[in-house]
Amino acid sequence: MSFWTVLSSLLAVVVALAIVLGLAYVLLRLLRRWQDHVHGGAEEGEKPIRFLRTLPLGQSERVVLIEVRDEVMLVGVTPGGISLLKTWPADASAATPPQPEIAR
Repeated sequence: MSFWTVLSSLLAVVVALAIVLGLAYVLLRLLRRWQDHVHGGAEEGEKPIRFLRTLPLGQSERVVLIEVRDEVMLVGVTPGGISLLKTWPADASAATPPQPEIAR
């Protein structure tokens, strides 16, 4: 085999790989847009879930404060699952999370 034959074969493989990777990228982008559209995804530029704060309670347990569209949620996260602990309306400023109520 000559040098030019090997070089042309290598070039053909590189071009084919570039085409396959380009098609995969385009198809994944289209799939993501379709999935967002079908499943009621967020509008352009809007994030449906916004992380606010977290507080670790142990090695694998924590509480997480998140905002989901029109409400703020406090959820407990453990290795066994996720539990909703409390909710507040989103108009109760997400920048300052709700203060805990003190029982008297």
